[in-house]
Parts: sequence; C-alpha cells; structure tokens
Amino acid sequence: MEQELISGTIAAVVYQNQENGYAVIKLDSEDGAVITVVGTIPAPVAGERLIVTGKWTTHSTYGKQFEAEFLERLLPDTVSEILAYLSSRAVRGIGPKTAEKIVERFGENSLKILDSAPERLAEISGISRKAALEMGASFRRQVGVRRLIEFLMGYRIPAEIAVRLYRVYGEQSLELLHGNPYLLTQPQFGASFAATDAMALELGFDGDDDRRIEAGVIFELRYNLNNGHTFLPMDKLAAATAAMLELELSAVKDAIDRLCETGSVETDEIAGLCAVYLPEYHEAETYITERVWQMACAPADELPDAERVLSTIEHKCGLSYADRQREAIRAAAERRIMILTGGPGTGKTTTLAGILELFGLFKRKTLLAAPTGRAAKRLSELTGSEATTIHRLLEAQISPETGEMFFRRGEHEPLECDAVIVDEMSMVDVLLMHSLLQALPEDATLVMVGDPDQLPSVGAGNLFADLIRSGVVRTVCLTEIFRQARESLIVMNAHAVNHGELPVLTAKDRDFFFMKRRTAEAVVQTIAELCSTRLPKNMGIPVDEIQVISPTRKGTTGTFYLNQVLQAALNPPLQGKKEKYCGNQCFREGDRVMQIRNNYDILWKKPNGGAGTGIFNGDIGVIERIDPQEDAVTIRFDDRIAVYDSDMLPELELAYAITAHKSQGSEYRAVIFVPFAGAPMLLTRGVLYTAITRARELLVLVGNEEVVAQMTANNRRNKRYSGLRHRLTDRMKQ
Repeated sequence: MEQELISGTIAAVVYQNQENGYAVIKLDSEDGAVITVVGTIPAPVAGERLIVTGKWTTHSTYGKQFEAEFLERLLPDTVSEILAYLSSRAVRGIGPKTAEKIVERFGENSLKILDSAPERLAEISGISRKAALEMGASFRRQVGVRRLIEFLMGYRIPAEIAVRLYRVYGEQSLELLHGNPYLLTQPQFGASFAATDAMALELGFDGDDDRRIEAGVIFELRYNLNNGHTFLPMDKLAAATAAMLELELSAVKDAIDRLCETGSVETDEIAGLCAVYLPEYHEAETYITERVWQMACAPADELPDAERVLSTIEHKCGLSYADRQREAIRAAAERRIMILTGGPGTGKTTTLAGILELFGLFKRKTLLAAPTGRAAKRLSELTGSEATTIHRLLEAQISPETGEMFFRRGEHEPLECDAVIVDEMSMVDVLLMHSLLQALPEDATLVMVGDPDQLPSVGAGNLFADLIRSGVVRTVCLTEIFRQARESLIVMNAHAVNHGELPVLTAKDRDFFFMKRRTAEAVVQTIAELCSTRLPKNMGIPVDEIQVISPTRKGTTGTFYLNQVLQAALNPPLQGKKEKYCGNQCFREGDRVMQIRNNYDILWKKPNGGAGTGIFNGDIGVIERIDPQEDAVTIRFDDRIAVYDSDMLPELELAYAITAHKSQGSEYRAVIFVPFAGAPMLLTRGVLYTAITRARELLVLVGNEEVVAQMTANNRRNKRYSGLRHRLTDRMKQ
C-alpha cells in the first residue's frame, strides 16, 4: 500500500504504552475528519499538532485506522490548541482552570511565556512566583524529555530510560549521547548493552572504537554482578567480551589495561587468578576484610559472673536455654563480632531475645536491622523491639546533583549505638555490608543472624557463607530442634530437605499438605481455588495472608501468568474500580504489588504524620487509589503510603505470586508453593528449602512429587567468584 501523509491536532489519547511508546490517538485532521492513528507515538498529549506518514489499515474489531510509520511533532500554536494542550495536564501544576487563566492572559504567547519567562505567570491571580517557576521547569522538562524519548525510541530504547537520563543531564542529554551513547549502560539508566551498541554503530561508531570496547568490558563485569560475581578472572572476562563484540582478544586486553590505568577497573590476585573488579566491589571486599579481621582479633571481654547473669536472663525470659544457646549469648557479650546460625525450630529467636536482654542488662544501646522491610517488621514482632531496614538505619538519601543514592551514616557520622544486630544475613551483599561496617562505631559489637542454607543474596558476593567458612568470625550454629518445633511438619520437612531427604507428602492433618496435579492447567486452577475460596472459607486464612511462591517467572506455572489468573480471581474488574496500564501489565485498585528495585527518592507518609523517603526491592503493598487526572497511583506499604507517577510504574509488579528469591526475609501465615516446572538451575534444594521456611502456619505444595524429589536431590549452587573468603583466610596466615 502506498504511504500517505496526514496532519492534524491530537483530540484525545485513547491508549499509550509507557515502555515501548505505542499509542492509539484520535486526530482532528486538517480536512475536518476525526482519524484513529496507531503506532509508536511516545508521550502523546492532547493539543499537539502532528504530521504523520503511514498507511491505512482495517482492524478486525476497531475498523479503519491510520498506521503511523514516521511523524513530525509540533507544539500547538492556536489559542484553542494551546488550551487543549495545557488542560490535558501535560505540564505539572496546570489543570483546566489554570490553563484557561493562562490562555486568557497570554493567548498565543502562552507556551513562549512558559518556556522563556515563566515568572510572568505570577501576574495571574492565584499563581505564586514559586509555582510559576515550577510550571516553567515542568514545561521545559516535558518538551526536552519528549525530544529525548523520540530520539531513543528511534533506536528501540525504552522511553523510561530517556526520563532517567534527562533527570541527570537535562538539556545536555542529546549532546552527550552523540558524544558517547554508551553512557546509557550505566546502572542509573539501565539501557541494555545490545540496544545501546546498535545505536552507537548506527550513529557511525567503529566496531573497534576504544569507547565501545571499554564499555563492553564494563558491561560484562556489571552483567555478571547479576550472577553473584564480585569479580571475573581476566581470561574469562577478555574472552567473553571479545566474543560479544566480535573482536580480537588482544584488543580487549588492551582495553582492560586502559581501564586499569584510569581506575575504571581494579585487578588483584585471588587464589592464583588475576581477578578484575569494578572499583566499588574491590573496595568493599578489601574494607570488609580489614574491618572484620580487626573486630575478630579484638581481645575478648570476659563476661563476669556468667552463670548468674545467664540464669537471670533465663528467669526474665521464662525459659531454660540449651548449651549452644548459652554459648551464643556469651559470645555476643564477649566478642566484637559474632555469627548466630541455625535452621527453623532451633531457637534462633529465643537466643536473639536473650542477647537483647543481656545487652539491656549492661546498658548497651542496641539497634536491630534486616535487609528488607518485611524482614525488619518480622524481627520487630519476634523480639518486641523496634527494627528497621539496613538502608533506613544508614539513612539512605539521593544526591540532587547526580540522582544517585548515598548513606548519610558512615565513617564521618557513625551510628549512635553500642551494638547492632542484623537478621537474615544471607540476604546481605558485599556493598551493603561495606556501608554497614563503615557506619559502625569503632568499639561497637556486631551480631549477625541468619540461615546459610537459604538462597544467597540477590546482590553480588557470597558474604554470609564466606564469613562463616573463613573461620575468622566466632560462629555458633544451633542444631537442636526443640520439642514444640518437632510437632510442625513445616519445620521437620525443611530440615529433611536441607539434608537431601524427601519431605513427607502424605500427611493430611497437620500444617504441610501436598496436592498432586499432573497438568499445568490443573495446578493453576487449584491455586486459584485455594486462594479465593478454600483457604479463606475452610481454614479462616484471609486472602491477604496467603502467598503463592513459584520457582520461576516464566511459563504457565510461573509468577507472571499466575499473577494474571489470581488478579482475575481475587480482584476482578468492577464498574468504578480504576485501572492503569504499564506495558502489558494492568494495575487495578486493590491489587497486591511489589517494588522490584530500590528507589531511594520515593516520598512516603504515615497516617500518624510521620514521613520519609525510599521504597525498596521486595516491599509489598496494596494499590489504594488510581487518579487518572493526576496520573498518580497511591500505594499502601504496611504503615507507609506512597504516590507513584506513571514513569515509576515499571518498578512495580503484581505480587499475588512471587519467586522464592523475592520471598526471602518474609514470613507468611500460609504459603502455596508450585513444584511443577522450571529450568534446572531454579529447581534446586535451596529454592525448595527457602519456600518451605517462608510458611508460619500452613504450607501447601501444588504440583508434581517427581519435581519435589528432583529439587530435593539437586543441591546445585551456582559458583560465585568472590574474593572475601580468600582474603580473610590469607589474613589469618600473615
């Protein structure tokens, strides 16, 4: 079909996809017809003028429409178009009433005033000078971001990356991109290397350009952080980068040498390997090694009259400690750094309570922390003492200049305490540990609590296991399963799985049930029934206290599809219940959602008047309100309420079903686990063990017993390149 050219003004935006820029709009064409236009039209706004090149097509449901292939965008220039544009809330702070006042006062010059002299808006009654300047900044940002979006989407790079880039570099963004497009692969922007590389080559960069090769090396190091590696051996790094870029090995090794000279990477010898690090990970490992060594070597403070003190604590807590528990309490009193480990039912919580009592007895100011909000809340409930996330403990903040996160607490402003107790240590990575140790006062005690048999941290490193296996840190491992815990099949099956033994799947009257299902469809149907009717009605467990956990995100029994099914079953569309789309994901008022990356600058408030910033990876909340006019989504995370703009929605996922990795640090009244399908690297003993130990009262396995057996037998743990254990053991030999 021949291409045609049409022009007109956007009358309405019917649909837009924030991620890929696809939109459906109604266009008032210059010949008076109203045309449906579809295609890649990033961030369309009513009142904009478009010149569109494309072709006519006929949709089976929606009929005749114009499919855009190329378009030119022009800001509105007539009074009516400007009024429509400003009334659409494209500019923050300007709604229909304010738009009328602005257009009435400035007419066809309204947008020029917004761009170059926004302070003049204060001439209008009801608009302060501060508000006027903010409106001008919002307009310039909207225009600049739109240009950047159009440029990047021409190279298949998502719109949200343009927004992140503009936040940091503003109007310089396009110029900087032409100079070095590879800056898009920096962590704060998050563009894929493949898309960025394709853009750079299209812009005329040579395949052997130094900037390309150096960016490829950095990409390989950053990409492998996701696999848990704090470093890569030089040979593996060079070979992987050369293969990716289709270049000679020598060119890549030359690039690594240049990066070493500029301090962009660091090299070190680890167990006979030439290890290549990103600088922040090299610094983290070396700092942790020295600080932990100093704390471990500090002279022990003998606990005076230890037996009497321990008896006093036992009397106060109303129990009698086992030998290992008493040993752990004494170690916490006598050592500057110690580790308490053990599986479910072995008394870690009661031991931790004893340590808190001991510190209280000696007037030690103690801070409690955990890696996630849910883990911190659980720690508070178990101990009766206030606990917080490590990020909040360290007072995470965002730099207004760079947009990057930093911690206010550190070596120059340490925490005000005598001791810090951190739970769920298996989730802590090396960067977070580095920051925590920097903020720990010189003479303070650090007690680390966790289960090393759970999945390792999502972030790079093998911190908790490395600390234990190094032998440097005093470690007490609780192994005795107490009588009350032995009555729980959840506890006993968790220990069985951890020892490579099949869990008991035949019990019918306790807290652990297996429901055999042979097809994916039957698995999904059973899970939907359990969540919507059977557990709430038959066992009195509310829907919001049931968590579905799957080993995988993909497939019919993966979390993505399960979330669609459970959303339809538990929170179906209703008249008056508002919805908001983000890509192919529909968010609905009442949905359970999870934050999937750390965002340190999200503002939140508490109903009692408290306020703060930061919503973190793994935080789960409920959508309370969707406001189409303000383009805002209000979410309640336990006792915190946060408001999300549209460009923040890609940071959310539905959370009726989550992966075992995402469930770490949390505990739920009832867990439904799905041992049915997944990649071999996900069907492991560690995944099954972690899922089982998330359940407090009830665990239901829905799936295939053969997969349960496969997971129990598969003790595969992906090797992580980490230098911490070697550094600590080398330190012992010196």
